[in-house]
Amino acid sequence: MSARCDVIPLPLLVAAPPSSASIHPPQTPNTNLPRAQRQSTVCLYGKMASPAITINQILAAAPATTRGQPTQLSTDSKGQRIAYASGKSIFVRSIDSPDDCKEYTGHTAATTVARFAPNGFKVASGDAAGTLRVWEPESIGNAGKEYSIISGRLNDIAWDGESQRIIAVGDGREQFGRCITADSGNSVGEVIGHSKAVNAVAMKSQRPFRAATVGDDGNMVFYHGAPYKFNDKSTQHRGFVFAAAYSPDGSALVTVGADKRIQLYDGKTGEPGKQIGEGEHTGSIFAVSWSQDGKKIATASADQSVKVWDVESGKATQSWKFGDGVSVGDQQVGVVIPHGRSDGLIISLNLRGELTYLQEGKDEAVRVVQGHDKGITTMIRTSDNKGAALWTGSFDGRVCHWDIKTGTATVVDGQSHTNQIAQLAGVSGKAYSAGWDDTLRTVDEAAKTFLGESVTLPAQPKGVAAVDGIVYVATISGVAAYSNGKLLKETSTTYTPGAIAAANGFVAVGADQNSVKVYKADSSGALQEVQSLANSTGAVSSLAFSHDGAHLAAGNSVGKIYVYKVGGEWEVVADRWSAHTARVTCITWDDTGAYAASGSLDTNVFVWCLEKKNQGKRIKAANAHKDGVSGVAWIEGGRLASAGNDATVKIWDVKNLP
Repeated sequence: MSARCDVIPLPLLVAAPPSSASIHPPQTPNTNLPRAQRQSTVCLYGKMASPAITINQILAAAPATTRGQPTQLSTDSKGQRIAYASGKSIFVRSIDSPDDCKEYTGHTAATTVARFAPNGFKVASGDAAGTLRVWEPESIGNAGKEYSIISGRLNDIAWDGESQRIIAVGDGREQFGRCITADSGNSVGEVIGHSKAVNAVAMKSQRPFRAATVGDDGNMVFYHGAPYKFNDKSTQHRGFVFAAAYSPDGSALVTVGADKRIQLYDGKTGEPGKQIGEGEHTGSIFAVSWSQDGKKIATASADQSVKVWDVESGKATQSWKFGDGVSVGDQQVGVVIPHGRSDGLIISLNLRGELTYLQEGKDEAVRVVQGHDKGITTMIRTSDNKGAALWTGSFDGRVCHWDIKTGTATVVDGQSHTNQIAQLAGVSGKAYSAGWDDTLRTVDEAAKTFLGESVTLPAQPKGVAAVDGIVYVATISGVAAYSNGKLLKETSTTYTPGAIAAANGFVAVGADQNSVKVYKADSSGALQEVQSLANSTGAVSSLAFSHDGAHLAAGNSVGKIYVYKVGGEWEVVADRWSAHTARVTCITWDDTGAYAASGSLDTNVFVWCLEKKNQGKRIKAANAHKDGVSGVAWIEGGRLASAGNDATVKIWDVKNLP
């Protein structure tokens, strides 16, 4: 999968580079060579290889969860991939290598469910606006088919055994679901018999076709098909019914709900059978899944447990309990047993969005896959500047550590923020996070845990920077300097800060007055203004010093970036970086100081060249992150990492820079 990458010269100033299709495979330049020699390494047959930025890896968002509601998980028939909804995207990940991921971005509303077709060649996904999309995971760049199902949230989707018909259900104003063909959207039945939202649907894979829907009205409605028509209604449950599932051979149907009941039915007639596990679960049962042989089921519950049941005896054969005491985040809201495997794997999902890998016969989880399930608001690389790992913070206050080599995330242990993280900064083995809960917290990078007590800030933070053992926090009322968790100095401002950066004794603060205020800092944290840079055409929203401290880049609210030479008159050395069409949210310099990358609310990432003759050239990763980019960082191997409001981290290969 590759992103569209454009090199856009300014009109009449710089000639467009040749198309990559017109040259032989490009070579990656050695950035340690002198510029002239580096340029010669990419010159093939007399032509310069085109600069390019292509997607290398997607580090996926965690599944989106909602308290009191089930979250649907789906695996393919071979047990190799898992699909789920998060944000406005659908993620298809390798079960064994979760860093192997694809992101489908065809929806315009928050996604709610994704289901593999039995043949594995297609996925059907739904969103909060009632739109169903059918697409191929191997051609994920194609939007696929789009069908309007209901005027409300889609809660679940089911395929028939022939991968031809779909039933999609949810909470609509006029109807609660539709039965359609996957290729044309033609009606093949109706969803009736419910008086409240439908939470789940199950379809029998074998002929004669059958289907069942369950909902908030406590009913299980049974259908004969195809076409699918109402046959009967069962009221075994009391209260919300959250999930329904057919056994692989179609002989049995199971439903679970808020009444903690596990109810079996005859798969062909819909006649109620026995109830199993009465009194075992002590909280609502949100999800259920059958084993491939149809002899066992797994259930996930709000009582923080996952249980495996022998269907014939009705007894639990294994149970896992998560968390100490009552822990809302450990409520289990989704579960799936991947078919096509021989290792007895069960994947459960908790309310925090963590995918827990369980195996029968083992008391402990064999793996936990973590990440963000809310938009990422800031990203930095670790303070050693080797680019082997990243720190990210998100809208809900979560901080994650990312190992680039393995592609895995680790949620930082300890008391985290309770609100959005404004910015992260790292220095000397520590990462500092400033959050909208008006606190400053410190993370031990080696231990991946929060240290000590949080520091209460004087006002809402806008950004944070750390240098020479001092942490500077820009708030809506000024700049506060801290060391070892103690306030050193608070400097009030006559403007509202919007960004902050620090290097080599200078602290730069972006102002809402379309300017950058530059301060000289001393060891006591005191700031003395030495320069006001008033070139900006909008409020300054992002600042970044180059690693050698020689240049300062300032991005603003209208998408333009200015670069200043540090010291002296602070002259402007680049003012043509103006391709973004919305607020610049992040800027980062490479280790050489010759290139910078930026991200914006316009969803794009750009790579810029500081050298004067090439300032008009830029490399574009279009639509890098749905709903906006919030972080960029150069990492090992000359690659670029980006993060965004889609809660993902993406790794890009950047080649043939001018």
